[in-house]
This record gives sequence, structure tokens and C-alpha cells, in this order.
Amino acid sequence: MLKANTDIVRLNGAEKHFGAVRALNGVDFHVGAGECVGLVGHNGAGKSTLMHMVAGTLRPDGGQIAVRGDEEASYSVARALELGIRCVFQELSLCPNLSIAENTRINHPSLAGFGWRRRAADLIRAKLDEIFPDHGISADDIAGDLSIGRRQMVEVARAFTLTREPLHLVILDEPTSSLDAHTAGQLLSFVRRFVEQGGSCILISHVLGEVLQNADRIVVMRDGKVVAADAADAFDRDKLVAAMGGAEGHQKAAAEVRKTEPGALKVRARPARQQDGKELVARAGEIIGLAGLAGHGQTDLLLAIFSAAARARTGIEVTAPVALVAGDRQSDGIFSQWSIAQNIGIRSLAKLRNGLLISPQREAELAEFWKKKIGIRTPDMNNNIYSLSGGNQQKALFARALGSDAEIVLMDDPMRGVDIGTKLEVYDLVREEAAKGRTFLWYTTETEELDNCD
Repeated sequence: MLKANTDIVRLNGAEKHFGAVRALNGVDFHVGAGECVGLVGHNGAGKSTLMHMVAGTLRPDGGQIAVRGDEEASYSVARALELGIRCVFQELSLCPNLSIAENTRINHPSLAGFGWRRRAADLIRAKLDEIFPDHGISADDIAGDLSIGRRQMVEVARAFTLTREPLHLVILDEPTSSLDAHTAGQLLSFVRRFVEQGGSCILISHVLGEVLQNADRIVVMRDGKVVAADAADAFDRDKLVAAMGGAEGHQKAAAEVRKTEPGALKVRARPARQQDGKELVARAGEIIGLAGLAGHGQTDLLLAIFSAAARARTGIEVTAPVALVAGDRQSDGIFSQWSIAQNIGIRSLAKLRNGLLISPQREAELAEFWKKKIGIRTPDMNNNIYSLSGGNQQKALFARALGSDAEIVLMDDPMRGVDIGTKLEVYDLVREEAAKGRTFLWYTTETEELDNCD
């Protein structure tokens, strides 16, 4: 075990550019042994870029990185794993066509040889049982068949599994973003036990309460720089928000939401497994919240309503155009080969047409309007959607839905990986659009968001 005052990893003057975008600007950062460091900042602040550098998936354009006191001149993913550094990325990395056991084998070369499948299955099952006792996941399950919440559970458990490879530092980039409150609590309790036993963690989260309660030290980033760093007990929520910049220090109370009389019927739906005759009814101008533990049919209901808008389905009535804001943006939201502007405009093709063709000018005007309206951080809306941070990709999905003719907007846990400032802006937008008569069906795993619902 390393001494408590020994740095597991240290970066000095880290620089990173993506074309004209300066993602990191002379960042100094370190993590000690037996320490949980919270890393916060708005979308595009540079947090994920910094963590990719620590994990070895990105090389710095300038500066130095040292691990356990030794400078690393040729740092890579393989070298990071060799030194006991692992990462749970915000955009999950499981191979969707492989089983959970097979995905575990990929991370552990020492599992090679006769009987590897059984050993990998035993390894991941034991860790899932330790972190998430009631997980209900089989090692034979295919990763792509699991919900995004369960995939996140597997990704986390895989990062903490132990074989012959060492484990000193785990980077957790938005690890609870797809988990319900119960499951998130299980994970964070495990993280604290891991740190108490001498392990180290970097915790990136837009849920500021999670960081304040679980980190020993907090680092705040803004515009590619570290702007504040101190012991966790030196901060409270308002101080963190102020250091991050660009957001109000409080959410508007639900009582401030202007209530209007519900309008015409927009959606009537009965969940497939509902036996008692109860049904969901949503009218024009209403914001209807869907709560409950993850995996209890909320997403299935939203997808059934979405498909019923195009094709009649038994037990579901939809009377107006529908748009969906997906929480699992990689699988269900973005078009990865397209520009930001194209991703926003795809739901509005009718009004973007000039004759038989799409008008580039109209597409650009729509994209620029929503760039300013919702604060998408990019120098050029013609850049590929993947040039954006995860939270800014999610903003583009909101822009797609709200910029369309949809009178019904379905939101499937859409705030995954979105910073507090953007959340406040989106809450205001949703209320503004509801006041104009739009209907929102909003599933969320963040229970405080239900305060925004009718």
C-alpha cells in the first residue's frame, strides 16, 4: 500500500487542442492514495478530456503526466491498466454483441486459457453482487440487450474487478447518470468503502450533492482551466455553482410554475402489464412525470407511445405529432456521421425544404437559433456531433425536439450527464413550451426533477 501522501497520478500544465478548440489550458491536477477527488464543471469545461488523458486514451499536446512519482513519456491505455488505473466512461464502452462475461474477459488478459468463460462469469457476478446486491443481471446476458442502467452497473463492476492486474485508481465519469436513487446509493456506498481501504477514485458528477457527500477534495473546472480546488467541506452547493459560473444558485420552486387549465386530450395509454384498469392521460399544456425504480416499464411506455404516433396500437391513443428526447443518446438519439445542424434539423425536414431539397440556409438558421437558445458550446454548428461534449450532445437532442412541430414531447431520463446550468435552462424551456400548449411526458431517475411536473 502506498503512503497516504503519495500521488497516484499527477498532471502538470496539461494542454489539449481539438482544432481551434482549446479543451485544456495548462491544467494541474493530482489524486492521492486513499483519496476520492470530485471533479465538477459545466458541459464542455474539459472534465472528460482531462480524464481521458489520465486513462491514457488521449495524449496531451503539452505538459507532463506522472504516475506514483514517475514521469510517463509514452503513456497509453495499456500502460495505465498496467499501473492500476481504470476508467468508467460517460459514454459506455461495453461491446454490445458480447456477453457480460466476454466483456469482462476483454479487460483482463490474465483470464486467458482453458475455462476463461467460467472464471470471467464468476468474477463479474461476485463484483455485481458486492456492489449491487439485487442487480438481477446474468453473466450470460448480451450487453446490447440490457437497459442503459444495467449496462452502467456492469461497466462499473467490471472496472472494480480484481485479477492479477493491480487496481489503484478508478475514474468514474457520471457513474450514476442512468441509475435510480436506490442503485446510485449502493454504488456510492461501495466507492466510500473502496477509498477507506486505500483505493483512489475520481468522481465526476453533475449531481452536486453526490460530490459534496462522497469526495474528500473537490476540483472545479471552467473553460479548460482549474478555477477552484479545496477540501470538500470548504464548499457547499451554492459555492460550487458560483465557482462553475453561468448558472443561478437555486432552482425555481415548483410553486412559481404558472399553472394553466389542461387542454385537449393528447395521449391516453395503458402500460402493457397494467391489470387494474388505470391509464395515463395527458392533455395539452401538461407536464406529466413518470417515476419509479429503473427498469419498471417507464421507457417501454414512452417508446410504445412514440411508435403509436405512426401506427395504431391497442390501448394507446395519440392525437398529435410526437418527438422523443432519448436518454441513451448513443443508441437512440444522435446520428454519429452527421453535423450538429443536421442532427437538430432531422425532425423538421418539412419546414427546411425548398422545393424538393433541404435548404442549407434554413437548416443553418434553425441550428444557430437553438445554439443561442439552449447554449450549445461549439465554434461551428457544421462540426460533427461527436465534437461536442456529452452534455452538449444532449442539448442538441432537446433542440431537435423543441424545434420541431411536435405537440407531444417524450423525455426518457433526458438529463443524463447534463450540468446544473443546462438543467435549469431546460426546466425553464419545458415550462415555457407547456404554457404554449405543448404536452410533456417526462421519465426521470432524479426525483427532485418531478417538482417541475404538474
